[in-house]
Amino acid sequence: MVDGFLVIDKPAGISSHDVVNRVRRILGTRKVGHTGTLDPFATGVLPIAVGEGTKAIQFLDEGEKAYEAVIRLGLVTDTLDITGTVLQEHDSGGLGQEQLLSAMEALTGEISQVPPMYSAIKQGGQPLYKLARKGIEVERQSRQVIIHSFELLEFSSPLATVRAHCSRGTYVRTLADDLGKLLGCGACLTALRRTLSGPFRLADAMTLEQLASYAEEGVAQHHVVHVPTALSHLAQIQLTESELQKLKNGIPPRDRLLEMPPGMFSLMYGQQVIAVAEQTPEKAVSLKRVFN
Repeated sequence: MVDGFLVIDKPAGISSHDVVNRVRRILGTRKVGHTGTLDPFATGVLPIAVGEGTKAIQFLDEGEKAYEAVIRLGLVTDTLDITGTVLQEHDSGGLGQEQLLSAMEALTGEISQVPPMYSAIKQGGQPLYKLARKGIEVERQSRQVIIHSFELLEFSSPLATVRAHCSRGTYVRTLADDLGKLLGCGACLTALRRTLSGPFRLADAMTLEQLASYAEEGVAQHHVVHVPTALSHLAQIQLTESELQKLKNGIPPRDRLLEMPPGMFSLMYGQQVIAVAEQTPEKAVSLKRVFN
């Protein structure tokens, strides 16, 4: 049985949910989910939770993401990427690298972003992309995101290859669009590859074909990011045998938790995460999730 997280290198042309369905078929289990949705045209790191890993999704720290992208200057589309309908075309031939770097620097740090219409964000209970497909555009509330770094890897007009290290919730399509607006020529994404999502890295990723091969050989579990590793950002409390038995009856180690600062904790027995517990600033203690 596979338990934990698989880091899948998502191919272009399929949705994140399509990847979940493929993994379900490969491993022969329904207990599969994903975190950190990627657009169908995007590739790269897609963390897939399997078995007990599905219980840990809500506790992951995926606050930081990293992407490599190719931006096409002078082209504006309705989806902000190359898959959309072209709305405007402008000549960007006169733009130099210094202008590009200056605009990228202006988009580094804490910035305000308006989510794209073609996104899964819900408004009035309906995903924005469904409204967009009907030709309806609604006002979206801007959100603060952090662009830790925005690097230019290669520039051959009109294409700029960039690397962005950013906070969760950042839309790289919007970052490209905002860059185009700053430059006055418009821009859209032609390629997007995620290289980091919290603790999950591209260096640890496997293709769906590789996963199928591992499953056939019976070694898929050897390529899993285990729950303790995925939750290593949480403070840990090692349980005694007595505390373990009480926990199995739903009783957390309240006194031990109250000795700690408020927050979320992994309750460990040896190398295994038994449960995740929370202590609030008001000294309330609760079990958030118990693992099998």
